[in-house]
Amino acid sequence: MDEELPYEIRFAAQDEWEEAMGLAWKTFLEFEGDIYTMEGVRSFEDFITDSGLKRMFLMGVYQMMTAYDHGRMVGMITLRNEVHISLLFVDKNYHRHGIGRALIMKMASYVKGELGKHRLTVNASPYGVAFYHQIGFRDLGPEKKQDGIIYTPMAYEFPEGNG
Repeated sequence: MDEELPYEIRFAAQDEWEEAMGLAWKTFLEFEGDIYTMEGVRSFEDFITDSGLKRMFLMGVYQMMTAYDHGRMVGMITLRNEVHISLLFVDKNYHRHGIGRALIMKMASYVKGELGKHRLTVNASPYGVAFYHQIGFRDLGPEKKQDGIIYTPMAYEFPEGNG
């Protein structure tokens, strides 16, 4: 399941929050910002700058993994409610290098092995839908829009067996 990548993927340290949210914001603006209304852009910014979200991360109830290339953060994924991918962003210079897939698979391994859950969910952005389909996520319903945020609800059922 895991192919060896030249990137370090691990749970984020507490002092990496700001850098990860900066990566999320920059990447969101590059790939999603132009299709969102100002309401959607503000909603996203409010979400990633919410002090309550950061508090949940610091308390360990909002997990984050990060990917590094020679000490530089190039990707991040967060998990809420034990099974929901809340944020997944990879620096544009690292797209199509397997980092997003590796982050999801590492988080899936944690969710299955440590939490005993059997699926992941995500509200995929328009840019991310094809990527999630490639990994094996399936749509749970049509595209939706809430507070200006456009998304397709999706789920990934873990294969039976070990790992």
